[in-house]
Amino acid sequence: MAGMKLLVLHGVNLNMFGQRDPGHYGTATLADIDAALQALAGELGVALDCFQTNHEGAMCERIHQAHLDAVDAVVINAGAWTHTSVAIRDALAILQCPIVEVHMSNIHAREPFRHQSFIADIARGQICGFGVDSYLLGLRAGVSAARAAIETGSV
Repeated sequence: MAGMKLLVLHGVNLNMFGQRDPGHYGTATLADIDAALQALAGELGVALDCFQTNHEGAMCERIHQAHLDAVDAVVINAGAWTHTSVAIRDALAILQCPIVEVHMSNIHAREPFRHQSFIADIARGQICGFGVDSYLLGLRAGVSAARAAIETGSV
């Protein structure tokens, strides 16, 4: 769909992909992930912006900007903020577009504190445990959900 805009948000510590705990996160860097996402966005015919920060307020402000920009869908891996940040959850709740939560590792097979997501109840869905493919599946899901929302006029 021409003109469709999606946003991928990477949260705290995710700039360390490729260096941090490769047993859980693999060896792909954030630059590798963003490049794969941009290539898929090109195939799907959508515009994509990727953003990473280690600052909670900056993440909230980027989400606010996504609302003002009327993005068509947001894919987010909030990292540890998934389990701790009501502020990011509340910022995401402002959005009128589909939200897809993604994680490289299976958060439900890890430490009990990682099982809780403050984002899950406002997300269209959650994809976890597939490494870089979690992001790619998340982008596909975001595009599909955005197209459905546009076609039905539910955004």
